[in-house]
Amino acid sequence: MRDDYALRTFRAIAEHGSFTRAAAALDVTASALSQTLRRLEQDTGTRLLHRTTRRVGLTEAGRELLQRIAPALNELDAALDALRQHGDRPAGLLRLTVPDVVATSLLDPLLGEFMARWPDVRLDIHVDNGLTDLVAGGFDAGIRLGERLQRDMVAVPVGGPMRTLVVGSPAYLARHGRPARPEDLQRHDCVNFRHVSSGALYRWEFAHRSGPRRGRWFEIAVNGRLTVNNLPLALRAALDGIGLANVLEPFAREALADGRLESVLDDWLPPFDGFYLYYPSRFQVPPKLRVFVDFLRERLRQPG
Repeated sequence: MRDDYALRTFRAIAEHGSFTRAAAALDVTASALSQTLRRLEQDTGTRLLHRTTRRVGLTEAGRELLQRIAPALNELDAALDALRQHGDRPAGLLRLTVPDVVATSLLDPLLGEFMARWPDVRLDIHVDNGLTDLVAGGFDAGIRLGERLQRDMVAVPVGGPMRTLVVGSPAYLARHGRPARPEDLQRHDCVNFRHVSSGALYRWEFAHRSGPRRGRWFEIAVNGRLTVNNLPLALRAALDGIGLANVLEPFAREALADGRLESVLDDWLPPFDGFYLYYPSRFQVPPKLRVFVDFLRERLRQPG
């Protein structure tokens, strides 16, 4: 058994948390992955994974092994990709981590065109609303809001300025009224959002619309019976009339257009810096990443 293949198999299972999903990513059968992992555990005399019928988790020894081998395997992947890119030809696996709003509203309409244009580039997109360490996770790049970028990263704006909106269903607003000021939210049932990484509740952000503090941002802690850590679920709650939700505009655009949702407090919610594609600072950007960055900047400058 090739040691590097066994270690890659272990890394894939650990990252996906599932033999089935890891097998799909590696294009092999789940039984083959299970046999490879079992041989690795037998060779090392150490149990690396906890297995149940519903999930796969790392043992303490497994976590230590993953932390040590991930940087080495990432470097090996980068070296092999470099060899494949003779003559500056974009090729190889491009691994990205993005939040769900980016996956659905920004990347989804563009993936087919990108992959048709660059057939030698393979994409592996990990949708995660938490703050993912690019290097430790083996990712080439990520897309996040500007204030959430990791340090020492090259950041390229994509998609332009962004807005959050406070939205509610017509039925909810008919029952409870429309807030005129952010402070009025204290009398409303609001859908709280819990950050995946920190576990903290998001404090809704607004900007003063007049006076000496005009344009300066401030925060309000809201109350409500429902707390989620997923923006589509918050939007669903607003559509169902559970309460008011604070969501990024692309999520609500369709429901606003057809009247299923209405926005409130618009004057208190100006645009802010939107999403950035970011990647570790390097002297030489791999061709596969360079063409992806150029493609996004080209397509997202175009109307629509």
